[in-house]
Amino acid sequence: MNGIMLNFSNMIWNLTHRLGFTDIIDILIVAVIIYEILLLTRHTRGSALLKGLFLILVITLASNLLGLVSLNWLLVAILQNGAIVLVILFQPEIRKALERVGRSRLINKRSGNGRDSDQNTIIGEIIQTITDLSKRRVGALIVFERQTGLQDFVETGTRLNAEISAPLLENIFEPNTPLHDGAVVIRDGVIEAAACILPLAEARGVSRELGTRHRAAIGISENTDAIVLVVSEETGIVSMARDGILTRPLTMEGLKDVLNHIFMVPESRFRELMDALKKETEVSVNGKN
Repeated sequence: MNGIMLNFSNMIWNLTHRLGFTDIIDILIVAVIIYEILLLTRHTRGSALLKGLFLILVITLASNLLGLVSLNWLLVAILQNGAIVLVILFQPEIRKALERVGRSRLINKRSGNGRDSDQNTIIGEIIQTITDLSKRRVGALIVFERQTGLQDFVETGTRLNAEISAPLLENIFEPNTPLHDGAVVIRDGVIEAAACILPLAEARGVSRELGTRHRAAIGISENTDAIVLVVSEETGIVSMARDGILTRPLTMEGLKDVLNHIFMVPESRFRELMDALKKETEVSVNGKN
């Protein structure tokens, strides 16, 4: 621990006496990394673990300053040998971080999905499907694949590889039909599969009012960058899940904007729309309505 304190003191001295342009860049990079870690662990089990780790670090420094030798020795031993344990505990957050790096626009760039006329047809069919199912209070769960591949989830369902049409989608979700129980995955403007099994929400405190469909929508959006549309069979309310956040109710105008931005506009403008929708109405994974 004395070595750690010595290195910490040297770092502080260098920052106060030899601060240069490279040091500023270094500090900014570290600050961004810490900020991203906080965002990744927000509303997850990792947030509590991160708070516990920070508390242990504070107690370790305090015990060293106060001369509590036994306590300091125990905490240092935990910190020095806990790297593997931390990797295991933060496995979901580490996975999300690596997926986010892999989805970077610098690494993975997708071209458009086709002509504007084709996209308008697809959007119209999906809006018609959601409108009809909402009026009849038929439950539905539609996942739009984006940068993160959903092949693992596609393989749990029935492969269709079919063109998007309102009659087909409505028939899929019709109660008591073979494919109604599960999610439809849409990839590049095509119905890739139906009756797919999705992971349920990992975050704590998900509202008890939310059913399995909504929990599955939150779950897949926590683990990937997919956009998910949900129709409640109890109320007919339309919801959207993205980044572990469930936005409800989603109006038909809002639905049209979301679909337009999924299929037809750049990522930067899409994020602006999502931020605007969150400000209007949202249900976060901690269950707040």
